[in-house]
Formats: sequence, C-alpha cells, structure tokens
Amino acid sequence: MSDRSVIKKRQRNSTSFRERTKSIHLFVSGDTRQQNVQENYSTIATKHLLHHLIYVETKVQSRIFVVDDHPVVRDGLKNLIEQEEDLVVCGEAPDAATAFKLIPQTSPDLVLVDLSLEHSSGLELVKDLRNQYPDLPVVVLSMHDEMVYGERAVRSGARGYLMKGESSQRVVSAIRSVLKGEVFLSERLMSQIATRLSHAKTTRPPIERLSDRELEVFQMLGQGTSTSAIAEKLSLSVKTVQMYVARAKEKFGVTSARELMREAVRWEGAQVK
Repeated sequence: MSDRSVIKKRQRNSTSFRERTKSIHLFVSGDTRQQNVQENYSTIATKHLLHHLIYVETKVQSRIFVVDDHPVVRDGLKNLIEQEEDLVVCGEAPDAATAFKLIPQTSPDLVLVDLSLEHSSGLELVKDLRNQYPDLPVVVLSMHDEMVYGERAVRSGARGYLMKGESSQRVVSAIRSVLKGEVFLSERLMSQIATRLSHAKTTRPPIERLSDRELEVFQMLGQGTSTSAIAEKLSLSVKTVQMYVARAKEKFGVTSARELMREAVRWEGAQVK
C-alpha cells in the first residue's frame, strides 16, 4: 500500500463504520423494524453502552504530527492541541528523517513544523513534504521572524506561518483554518508578499534576495559557526558552503568573507532583539 493510501485509509474506515452502525442507531432510537437487533441488545445497560461507543467512534478528530527539535516544545504543543476535542497529536519527531519515517505510519491530517531542526532544515522538510505528500497541509511554527522566513515558507509549500510568540488560541485557529483548506498568514505578512510581487527582484534588500540555502549559511555565519561546521550541520561539502558564501558576498556587495561575516553578525543581532 502506498504512503498516500495509508494517509487516506482512515476516511474509508469512517465511512464503513457509519454503514455498520446504522441498524444500531435505529434500535437505540426505538425503531421497531430492527427486531433482530432487539433480540441481541435487550437491556438498558447495553443501550447506554451503545450510545457511548457510537459517540466515541464516530467523533471526528483531526490528526496532527509535530516536528520540533525541543522535547519541551513538543510536549507543550501536544498538551495544547489535545485540549481541543476535535484535535489529537498522532505523532512527533525531532528531525526530518524521523518525520518521514513516522508520517506514513501515523496518517496525519496536518504537519506542524519548526524551521530549526536537528541535522536538517525545516524549509527543506516543507519542500520535501510538498513533493511527497502534496495533499498533506503544513503549518510552520517558528521563532524566526515571519518577515524574513514567512514568504520563503509559503514558497516552499507551507499553508500557514506562525511565530512561537503567538497566543495558544491563535495556534489552534491556524491549525483549524488550514485543515479547512485555507491559508493562515498574518495581515502584515500578506501585505509584504503583495508588495513584493509588484517590485523587481533587484530592488529588494540583499537579505531578501538570498536563496533559502544562502540564508541558512548567512545566519550560521552570524552565529559564529565556521564553514566546516556549517557543512557538517547541513550535510554539505565545504566547497558547496563556500559557493553559497560567494553568492551571498555578491548580493551584499562585499568582497571579503570578513565583510560578509560582519554583515551576518549585525543581522543576527537584530533578529535576537
């Protein structure tokens, strides 16, 4: 069975369950035509049990898969989500590799992704999920500024973007909106995207003209990470990282790695503030 078939299996099971329980519903409501059912379920206690089983098994819960490299964040999101009767966390993962292993097994309706993951990039995960599961919606929940990463996440395939400073209710609202097929973005981010569509790419600030990979490398440079350490973390060769550095230098209009490092440190400091 393919991964997509596994993800849709629960919908078929729900339909078949409704058909199987049709006669039971008629009995509980007192329909006298269901004599064969009455003979098997004759006590009041059984009626109450049937009422309970029918309610529990027909209640629809949307299944959420959480990808975040911090266990405490995953636990917090699980507690938040499972306070809602219509939502349940069906699985969690600290990185992209684990997520791709567990998603076919857990059949989620939506994936909640952080951009900073162990041994991988959240943006790359969003792109890979879009390619492998095009009908599986993704919402990004991240500490990174939406004005820098929000549009990139949407281009990568995310249908929602939230900053971790948002209220609990807004997180739940985002999940429900995206489950309904909507796109969930702040008005500020939507306005920025609309404005950029009307401007030439060359008029944008250098940071906005960096590719997703170039931005990752630039950010790590600003955090004081060496080229070799960046290569190891992103599973790239040092030569490839140097190529991204060269492209970033060109877009920032600087000629040396030291100048680019200075720009990166200045930008990273502004993000922390």
